[in-house]
Amino acid sequence: MITTGGCVITPRGWGEAAVAGVGMTALTRESGRGELDLAMEACRAAMADAAVEPGEIDAVLSYHMNDSVPAIQVARALRIEPIGWHNDITGGGTQAASILGDAAMLIAGGAARTVLIYRALNGRSGKRMSTVQAGPQESFTIPYGVAGPIPLFALAAQRYLHDTGLSEEHLHAVVAQSRDNAAANPRALRRDPLPLADYLARPYVCTPLRTADCCQETDGACALVVRDVRLAPEEPRIHTVVRGGGEGCSTMDRSHDVTRIFSGHIAGRLWGSSGLSPREVDVAFLYDAYSWLVPRQLEDFGLVDRADLGGFLLGRGHGPAGEVPVNPHGGLLSEGYVHGLNNVAEAVRSLRFGHGLDHGSGHGVALVTGFGGSYGSAALLVTS
Repeated sequence: MITTGGCVITPRGWGEAAVAGVGMTALTRESGRGELDLAMEACRAAMADAAVEPGEIDAVLSYHMNDSVPAIQVARALRIEPIGWHNDITGGGTQAASILGDAAMLIAGGAARTVLIYRALNGRSGKRMSTVQAGPQESFTIPYGVAGPIPLFALAAQRYLHDTGLSEEHLHAVVAQSRDNAAANPRALRRDPLPLADYLARPYVCTPLRTADCCQETDGACALVVRDVRLAPEEPRIHTVVRGGGEGCSTMDRSHDVTRIFSGHIAGRLWGSSGLSPREVDVAFLYDAYSWLVPRQLEDFGLVDRADLGGFLLGRGHGPAGEVPVNPHGGLLSEGYVHGLNNVAEAVRSLRFGHGLDHGSGHGVALVTGFGGSYGSAALLVTS
């Protein structure tokens, strides 16, 4: 998707892309491997899943925060020859959904027919978020204690809880359901149940966010193969490419409402350009870097009214059998953290097989989101 002046431009011809393959490495806290090795494993798995050979790949895309391996190096290691379109996009979770739009635009524009996407990082044993070099904006916030993303999002969380009447019990409901979902996922790093008493005993990182409210730092890699639908007619299509999509932001430190994240800016455009509605979403894969962002996105995307959020969360409406299942694999809070691309991979599995991790009856529409700081994107995936 393309944005200019807050507007979405939908290129003519969108609707030609499908996710044909997914691949992942094991998720660990110390891989003992380099990012190239991780990327190669995930890419080869995705290519095998899509039944494509290196010579069929004509574009390679990735996103990073100076913590990965360049697309050109991965293409060479995979012996993708000749090397076609390749791009390294600066960004973390912001790109998890929008990179699907980048791939689809290449296909719609005739620049590629088969696009390989990957994200590889040693996010726990290598370059951690706390070591990311501060930029110009952070030089103004660090003196006031806002050093990194957690204090910023904790500040917004405190306000959001106040405005909505939600409490720590509602945050617990998000985290506990995430753990319950992850229990059946062999890839997940956090699979133990989390009773309320245990949650309340966890130390704060920055009020009101406890350690359990924050996503993991993980080593691993994830990859997708996106193809022209004529080459993969049975695979889930990228619906934002069919009828539009959205990417948008505001800087939280300059916003009149610090709780208004990316979803508040793009939800209307997403539904308007896709021709779909919130009630058509069967399963949501929300970027859950922090627990409070789940109700925030549920509200912004029109999946749950603000007045109903409390009862919805305590009643586990976001559980597998609920009104809006959220992250049935455990998400970033419990499965692991590959800057959101693992959520997209699970969305494809869910559309293929259903909630139950590679088995079930399948779903029709999946919402996937991604963001970092106050920037973000969203996409809708649908079965053919």
